[in-house]
Amino acid sequence: MDRKRYIILILILGTLSALSPFSIDMYLPAFPAIARDLHTSVAHIQLSLTSYFIGISIGQLIYGPLLDRFGRKKPLYIGLLVYVLASLGCAVTKSANILIAMRLLQALGSCAGMVAARALVRDLFPVGDIAKVFSLLLLVIAVSPMVAPTVGGYVSAAFGWHAVFIILTSIAVLILAGCVFWLPQGREADQQLSLKPKAIVNNFHSVFKHPYFYTYAITGGVASASQYAYLSGSSDVFINYYHVSQKQYGWIFAFIAAGLIGSSQVNSVLLRSFKSEQVIKVALFIQSLVGITLFTATLNGWISEAGMIVLIFLFLCCQGFISPNASALSLAPFAKQAGSASALMGTLQMGIGACASAMVSFLNNGTALPMTGIMVVCAICGCILLFAGSKMISHKIINQPLLTTE
Repeated sequence: MDRKRYIILILILGTLSALSPFSIDMYLPAFPAIARDLHTSVAHIQLSLTSYFIGISIGQLIYGPLLDRFGRKKPLYIGLLVYVLASLGCAVTKSANILIAMRLLQALGSCAGMVAARALVRDLFPVGDIAKVFSLLLLVIAVSPMVAPTVGGYVSAAFGWHAVFIILTSIAVLILAGCVFWLPQGREADQQLSLKPKAIVNNFHSVFKHPYFYTYAITGGVASASQYAYLSGSSDVFINYYHVSQKQYGWIFAFIAAGLIGSSQVNSVLLRSFKSEQVIKVALFIQSLVGITLFTATLNGWISEAGMIVLIFLFLCCQGFISPNASALSLAPFAKQAGSASALMGTLQMGIGACASAMVSFLNNGTALPMTGIMVVCAICGCILLFAGSKMISHKIINQPLLTTE
């Protein structure tokens, strides 16, 4: 693959993966405005974020088998079309409950891109390069939290929050066009794969029972749930608790996201000298320490707005090392089942993320304690699961090869 095709492929896979984060981040600054316009509370509007996470979790389980059975592109096209229609529904709604429902459908569409992108990484790149490719994808994905909240803040302030969803619709149409003209097919359709419920369940079970999958997929899911807790609670904390404007919140969000971008690229450099297993252990341990500091300072009232920003920045820097390595280690053993493995991994991560997001909304008390508390719990639990799972791997697959190179 020449350099030009490589760059185009990374950009397409990155934008497919970034569509869902962009859909989350772009409307976060508009939460207070949406709540006022729809005559409800911010906590009620936060449920539209929770419904989005639930939709992604459910949808990925649907698309995984479809991507393995019919190939990567046809299910992807259908998902993107669903996303376009749901985004238009969000733009014209007059009800908070309908917005929550439309966000669920929007998620069911966008998750096709997430599952297909991860499966195509496994299809199109050598196993040894997967973690590096995921780091490059994270570079594209991380542009979302840098750009989306800022754009969302300016757009909602200038044109109203409905315009945010019009822009999301336009972005999805452009991505669909890029997939039609420039995205490779990837692994061919498997006509022998059954879509009967029992066969699908057995297929998912065969993926889940692999020690590398359940160790790194669950660890990555629990650790990344801290990021979703931050996404759910950050607008309320900074706008309503620290009283920053929507535009200022967008810049704060962008600054914090820069840490995620930078660390993901440092991860690519570290992988030249260290294994993914080594990097993820150190990153989770450091993230737990930063999380404990963040929560302790919040609990005792020691933290200012600047201190909150700096500690969250450091916390999410660690996520830039955790996410790509957890994803690579989860998918590495699978060649024929890349779609199902990608779907199951994404479902676990988003399902746990939805729970974290819902807990932040449920515990909302007008302070930063619910957000920072859920963040530190996720980091510590992820660290414990990783070290426990690593011991189980060493006992269960001593004579089993880690990777398949098919």
